[in-house]
Amino acid sequence: MSFSRCALLWARLPAGRHAGHRAAVCSAFRAHVGPFPVALGRVPAVASASSSSSSGGSKAPDTSLFVPLTVKPQGPSADGDVGAELTRPLDKNEVKKILDKFYKRKEIQKLGADYGLDARLFHQAFVSFRNYIMQSHSLDVDVHIVLNDICFGAAHVDDLFPFFLRHAKQIFPVLECKDDLRKISDLRIPPNWYPEARAIQRKIIFHSGPTNSGKTYHAIQKYLSAKSGVYCGPLKLLAHEIFEKSNADGVPCDLVTGEERVTVGPDGKQAAHVACTVEMCSVTTPYEVAVIDEIQMIKDPARGWAWTRALLGLCAEEVHLCGEAAAIDLVTELLYVTGEEVEVRNYKRLTPICVLDQALESLDNLRPGDCIVCFSKNDIYSVSRQIEIRGLESAVIYGSLPPGTKLAQAKKFNDPEDPCKILVATDAIGMGLNLSIRRIIFYSLIKPSINEKGERELEPITTSQALQISGRAGRFSSKYKEGEVTTMNREDLRLLKEILNRPVDPIRAAGLHPTAEQIEMFAYHLPDTTLSNLIDIFVDFSQVDGHYFVCNMDDFKFSAELIQHIPLSLRVRYVFCTAPINKKQPFVCSSLLQFARQYSRNEPLTFVWLRRYIKWPLLPPKNIKDLMDLEAVHDVLDLYLWLSYRFIDMFPDASLVRDLQKELDGIIQDGVHNITKLIKTSETQKLLNLENLSAESHPRLQGPLKSQARRTRMAKTSGGRAAEPPGPGAAEKSLASRLVQQGLLTADMLKQLEKEWLTHRTERSKERTESGAYSKGSRRKKGPDSD
Repeated sequence: MSFSRCALLWARLPAGRHAGHRAAVCSAFRAHVGPFPVALGRVPAVASASSSSSSGGSKAPDTSLFVPLTVKPQGPSADGDVGAELTRPLDKNEVKKILDKFYKRKEIQKLGADYGLDARLFHQAFVSFRNYIMQSHSLDVDVHIVLNDICFGAAHVDDLFPFFLRHAKQIFPVLECKDDLRKISDLRIPPNWYPEARAIQRKIIFHSGPTNSGKTYHAIQKYLSAKSGVYCGPLKLLAHEIFEKSNADGVPCDLVTGEERVTVGPDGKQAAHVACTVEMCSVTTPYEVAVIDEIQMIKDPARGWAWTRALLGLCAEEVHLCGEAAAIDLVTELLYVTGEEVEVRNYKRLTPICVLDQALESLDNLRPGDCIVCFSKNDIYSVSRQIEIRGLESAVIYGSLPPGTKLAQAKKFNDPEDPCKILVATDAIGMGLNLSIRRIIFYSLIKPSINEKGERELEPITTSQALQISGRAGRFSSKYKEGEVTTMNREDLRLLKEILNRPVDPIRAAGLHPTAEQIEMFAYHLPDTTLSNLIDIFVDFSQVDGHYFVCNMDDFKFSAELIQHIPLSLRVRYVFCTAPINKKQPFVCSSLLQFARQYSRNEPLTFVWLRRYIKWPLLPPKNIKDLMDLEAVHDVLDLYLWLSYRFIDMFPDASLVRDLQKELDGIIQDGVHNITKLIKTSETQKLLNLENLSAESHPRLQGPLKSQARRTRMAKTSGGRAAEPPGPGAAEKSLASRLVQQGLLTADMLKQLEKEWLTHRTERSKERTESGAYSKGSRRKKGPDSD
């Protein structure tokens, strides 16, 4: 960097008794601007910024993610104010005028932009720089001398720029290391991250087909016949199923999930086969055969990275992929880079399935073997209650139930001797459960979803989702050899047929996720940046090619912000943030916070402490709220077990906690078994307001669905389509009567609504009367300054 004023200032410094200060100033200038220039001239401070701000043609960073650090003004120095001794004390009013002039110069703003200071960063950096100058008791010698010379007209205001830039890099350290950060976050060649897999020539076999086509069966047969193997599944239930099947067939197999490790060998020796959830697979252990189930989930916005890692990193002679044909092209493209060819084996469904021409329309038309699929808990509760009113018994399965409870409900539904012949479930039945279903009935076709930006949306289910759920009817291993699919409402049936007839969109990209090592390297360059902000900057700086995307990390950032104030090392903080939690459950979130706090104090979380924390023993649920609270406690025990395998010393009682969790699972199973009684009690106690179902839970209340997919933001849907309570007149004969018939309202609830509506109208009428009187009075009193 060229700074010609340095030589002039040096020449003007007095000799003799100030020679030491003179040398000190020269040294300070050289440290910041390099050697003095040979040729002199009144040129602004900088020659070219290209080398410092080069981005290699990459996109400009999102500077809104750069959080400024605080640089405290200098207090009184022990050596005194050297700059004032060399020149004179500064007049703060003059200095303020100089700084304001500096800020307004277009040339300076343009020069700042060359160094990565856009308008926003330039403004923030200047405010900080001005405060630092104005509030410091003594300034650095070089800054003091330049300001003094500008005051006397011996220097130009532009000569402040090197000091301003130095200050800007202090408060925005990312400006100093942008190139290094881009290299760290370069995600363009993921296959190179797995040298063990690249060292062997793998055989890739893609088993492609719909549900109930036998594709996974054939892959598992290869797995069982191999000398060693690993199964990678999307759910704990599936990993458990393969674990049990393998051992039942005489093939010793271990189990590895985030919360559980089971070794079947004597003395804890690892078996040659292992069944695991896909996130837990080892990419350094050699296997003869690997099976990756549901490979199409490589596109999942949150978890897709785990399938990408398994696909590229598993060190196996044969890798068997099971999933939809929509993933074939992408998998072929990804493995083209590694030089591995993909052999595709296509399968057809083993049993026929047909979409009926008539909707169910009424729960009176239910038959044994029916499964009603809902996309909200409110629908689950409402439908279960109405089935019970009709004298029928139903099993219930939804996502937040513990795995043991799901299996118990599935067993109850499948048992031919059990009187329960109806299943009410969410799309949780799409994977991991063997169910004897004859007919799938979609209660609704609208499902809340999270897009790639982390935003919640309401839209009809995709073709892939519809096929996955519909395929559960008439499975080859069940007593129903032909499956049927329909909807609850006549208006939805046409849309369902349209969805099922659409081709499945091919998968375009695979997910990626920053590793702990990459985040640690980021933190080395930005040591004072929070973990949440580090993630934001990493994602913004990251470079991926067209076949990949960076997974949504909102849950990670939520946890990072939750525990930010707790003193933890970066690696430990990273592990806590990757712990799977349901951020909608306040008790689970507060438990993560409490666990991290205990860890930071180096206080082990013992079994006795945990029992006291969850207030064990817990009573059986008396209503739906109690049941949801028990589910949250089960999730907290899951969190403890997950952390116990990462921090064994601090979470020492995993086996005792697992026994406690099994006991809690039994309590929850009893509660779900009696769920209609809990719903009835909740209605009586007004804890469950089924009349307040939102538009997203009951889209059919909005009128017939259009054939085209409607994508609506959650906030707009809940805000713009909130249904007003029915009036006491005609609404009772139309909408209200239909709601009562469909089981969404009871007579008592309807009376309560009438009462609330009348009260609401009376209050609104009073408000209008009072506001009218006030507005008349205010118009009479209006003065000249009232505007």
